[in-house]
Amino acid sequence: MDKNIRLDVNHMMADMLGEQYGITKAQLAAMESAAAAAQRAVQKNRGTGWLGWTELPYNQEEIVAHIERVAARVRKEYEAFVVLGIGGSALGPIAVHQALNHLHYNELPADKRPGPRFYVEDNIDPERMAALLDVIDVAKTCFCIITKSGATAETMSQYLIISEALKAKVGDGWAKQVIAVTDKEKGNLIKLAKEEGFETFVIPDGVGGRFSELCPVGLVPAACCGIDIRAMLAGAAAMDERCKSEDMMKNPALLEAVLQYVACEQMGRNIQVMLPYADSLKTIADWFCQLWAESLGKNVRRDGTPCHAGQTPAKALGVTDQHSQLQLYNEGPFDKVITFIKVENFRATTVIPHGCEQFKDVAFLGGMTHNTLIEAERQGTEYALYVNRRMNQTIVMPEVSAYTVGQLLYFFEMATAYEGELLNIDAFNQPGVETSKRATYAILGNKDEKYDAARKEMTGRPAFKAEYIL
Repeated sequence: MDKNIRLDVNHMMADMLGEQYGITKAQLAAMESAAAAAQRAVQKNRGTGWLGWTELPYNQEEIVAHIERVAARVRKEYEAFVVLGIGGSALGPIAVHQALNHLHYNELPADKRPGPRFYVEDNIDPERMAALLDVIDVAKTCFCIITKSGATAETMSQYLIISEALKAKVGDGWAKQVIAVTDKEKGNLIKLAKEEGFETFVIPDGVGGRFSELCPVGLVPAACCGIDIRAMLAGAAAMDERCKSEDMMKNPALLEAVLQYVACEQMGRNIQVMLPYADSLKTIADWFCQLWAESLGKNVRRDGTPCHAGQTPAKALGVTDQHSQLQLYNEGPFDKVITFIKVENFRATTVIPHGCEQFKDVAFLGGMTHNTLIEAERQGTEYALYVNRRMNQTIVMPEVSAYTVGQLLYFFEMATAYEGELLNIDAFNQPGVETSKRATYAILGNKDEKYDAARKEMTGRPAFKAEYIL
């Protein structure tokens, strides 16, 4: 079986949807030069600046071996494994775990799980931390804290809670239960790791949070829960090989970037709905939303000219959201591209028994499988969108495996980098996020002078009016 993922864009094109609704061959031809330039720019700068992630499939042999040794110890010694992190430090590990492990992994008996029970604390809802401490034995849990700076308020607040709990429950040996994934020399966490003697893995230079799943940020949690991280990296390398062409019709990530650029910038399709038809890929859509939104939502181009760039990502799940969102997709505004993710070979087959013979609209299902049914539902949704002249495309995964998930992650990362080049924006910063952080720290009373401006701005804004509060 060919294990390469495929991109089917038939229903993006005007010769399928009609010229008013789809992208014409002339529009694609007009993008050939810009597409080739985008590919060359990424290729030329790979491994440098914030493109350090492009080399992750190739430069981690010693790191992977170290991860595997530590993961073997974690699987042997602990009942639970908890990630403390937020953003890319959490979304990637969650997505890969759900994709590649049992959908009820934590409920499996220990002898049927490839690793300890897995939790990701990716929020600071006070009830959430309390709930975690209700279901784990701190003394039998390994905690993996992930933050490059060691100054992320959410993650470090969790660390303070957990370290106190460990000290109280375990005593002097508490530090051996902590794994730190952080910068090699800068920031608070690396200092703590050295002081306390935590097992430590480095987030490489040039790898931002949303591009970090294929470095120790994602590989450590994956390996500790029994996932084949070498196969993930091999899949990423296979996709990278396909991205070496300047010809968009031979480079799937480049074609994806061009199509989304034309759809959004020229045709007003400024929303992309990620719609996997597999529960295992549900949180891949969450991971994609951060990657696409944080990378491409910018208000200034590289040359300093103002813009309000970025296609808004949204997430849905087939078949579930056919019953909640499909009405809007089919009959609402022409502002969306729907991206299906189709799985050809599921890891299980569920046969539907015969029964309810008195009801013809139920009895016909007897002898079929859920495998057949879910694909028929996907095709039905695809057809309905086509009939209603709605742009849609399909990413076809031969199977959900470490190898194909590695391909999928790298495909989206490369498409994002190419899209940034086409938009002429910095796809690797997040100034809008930093504004929120500065305001938060100012509210909390952080006295660092770098938050003075935020304090002044916030105290100087107009007071809320009672008439608008009902």
